[in-house]
Amino acid sequence: MLIQATGTVLTVTDWDGDAQELSVRLEMETRRAINYPALTGPAQAGDDVLLNITAQKLKLGTGGFDFVSANLSRSFPALGSDTGHIMKGRYLPCQQAVLTLEEQERYADIWERNLAEMPILVGQLHSQIAPAAAGLSLSGRRKVAYIMTDAACLPMAFSRLVRDLKSANLLQATITCGQAFGGDYETVTLHSALLAAKHILGCDAAIVCQGPGNAGTGTKYGFSGIEQAQNLDIVKALKGTSIAIVRMSSSDSRARHQGISHHSRTTLDLSYSRCIVPLPIGADESGLPPGHSVLFIEGAQAALDLLDERGVAVSSMGRTPVEDPLFFLAAAAAGFVETD
Repeated sequence: MLIQATGTVLTVTDWDGDAQELSVRLEMETRRAINYPALTGPAQAGDDVLLNITAQKLKLGTGGFDFVSANLSRSFPALGSDTGHIMKGRYLPCQQAVLTLEEQERYADIWERNLAEMPILVGQLHSQIAPAAAGLSLSGRRKVAYIMTDAACLPMAFSRLVRDLKSANLLQATITCGQAFGGDYETVTLHSALLAAKHILGCDAAIVCQGPGNAGTGTKYGFSGIEQAQNLDIVKALKGTSIAIVRMSSSDSRARHQGISHHSRTTLDLSYSRCIVPLPIGADESGLPPGHSVLFIEGAQAALDLLDERGVAVSSMGRTPVEDPLFFLAAAAAGFVETD
């Protein structure tokens, strides 16, 4: 079901040029909408825009904004000749061509290499990347890439958290793979993104995780973070060091997410590769499937302190580190794993 409506832009707030937050007059109400200039061109006050209002109409959290589908007041100029030939958002009205690293002949030898034990932190929820990145920084990792998959949000521009982490120098590069787009670099697959992080960008660690907008159904396999299992296997197949960011909570009202979430138990059970599973010191490891290397990490709180010092505000499911410390400490612990 697609629900659309036409409105007039009242105000525009730029998100570093990659996205715009608009207030739009729609009949008798004013609504917030997101515009992606790369897809629909920049919007200005007074423009008439076609909005996708589906998520708001259904009162959803995931995807809970209106989005500009088209600017009816101005045309979108053609892109330059350096555009690549890989389509993202394929076969949708918003599909666009991007220049991927795989298309560029100068990188042809990269795809024959491996990760040479490079540490790769693999998460489930977008909010985990901030404490994980802070932990990596405190562990001496000087160049960290965030690789955003296409399991949730597709435009990198939607993530304010990524912009904040880059401004705080806790992330130094971003790559979007699959159908996701808008990173500093584009790749067709996660495999290529991982190799690019090491051999093209010179990173000494990477974080792999979906963007904002995790989808869940309450069933065993019906959640977008289940991709963690296959992503851990991909890292291992490329001879990297697979480190699973564990989802934990001390405050979630749902029993299935208390302690070690059933989501983490499921993905670690599904993963064929044996990986490192870091937990904050004192955490209860019960429920973890056997065969993985469980490490108890001290000092994870320092990562949360670093985020606070650098002005990076974090929350997950509406809860802050004060309200659900275990969630953020578990993510931070992954950044402190020693692999050298």
